[in-house]
Amino acid sequence: MEYHNPVLLTESIESLNIHPNGIYIDATFGGGGHSKEILKHLQKGHLYGFDQDDDARRNIPNSNNFTFVHHNFKYIRHFMRYYGVEHVDGILADLGVSSHHFDTPERGFSFRFNAPLDMRMDQTAKLTAATIVNTYEEADLRKIFKEYGEIANAHKLAQNIVREREISPIESTEQLKNIGKRFTNPKIETKYLSQIFQALRIEVNNEMGVLRDFLQAGLAVLKPGGRFVVITYHSLEDRMVKNFFKTGNCSGTIEKDFYGNAQTPFELILRKALVPTDEEIEINNRARSAKLRVATIVEK
Repeated sequence: MEYHNPVLLTESIESLNIHPNGIYIDATFGGGGHSKEILKHLQKGHLYGFDQDDDARRNIPNSNNFTFVHHNFKYIRHFMRYYGVEHVDGILADLGVSSHHFDTPERGFSFRFNAPLDMRMDQTAKLTAATIVNTYEEADLRKIFKEYGEIANAHKLAQNIVREREISPIESTEQLKNIGKRFTNPKIETKYLSQIFQALRIEVNNEMGVLRDFLQAGLAVLKPGGRFVVITYHSLEDRMVKNFFKTGNCSGTIEKDFYGNAQTPFELILRKALVPTDEEIEINNRARSAKLRVATIVEK
């Protein structure tokens, strides 16, 4: 089974503007598709691939130019120090959940299978989706579904989850799916269920907090002229990346100097996000919501 079909592969590699002797980070190694392409462009350069999922180890390339780091990508600054690297020439992050995760039933990421409600990227972590739906207060569930899933009737969904778990624990994807189906039109059922599962996945893995830490760490380790390339898949993470590349902070607050000039460490390489072609979406439907943004550190 294919681990993952890399999205916007050509565009993201070109955006890195790879130097043969440069140092790069693939922050979301996964199936190694992006890493393998980066390595083709390196001579004396080096690539560090980060992934907290133990399953990613099977995809490590046999290359002296590659180092696999089995940790969350929010720690890139820490590990660059550990490896004696002060600054890097480029960072690539593909924030999408891999096909491997969606297609492996026991990981609990997809409502296509009846499986335990898990959704952990790091399988050593304690918090699972089952823990959330069975122990969180109704108000907290409502907030998660509204903010992370952008679900209009989040209050009804949360209310009924609490009601159902009092009768019997909600431990499987099938149980959650059956609850969710009651509160949406069959015509948009797939989208609605995807929003429920997305919201829980984001909470389980603290995806927004991790992304915030990662962006700030990336700014710290990129050298002037270095490229920051990020592929996003939903509006919450895309908004954060867009704000960060525009202003240097995740809130999007523009800071100005004494003369009123906007202060930002970045220069945008792409004024607008790149999206996949119709041809790529036809081949890989999971690319349909992808957006690629690129910025570089301003050279002073």
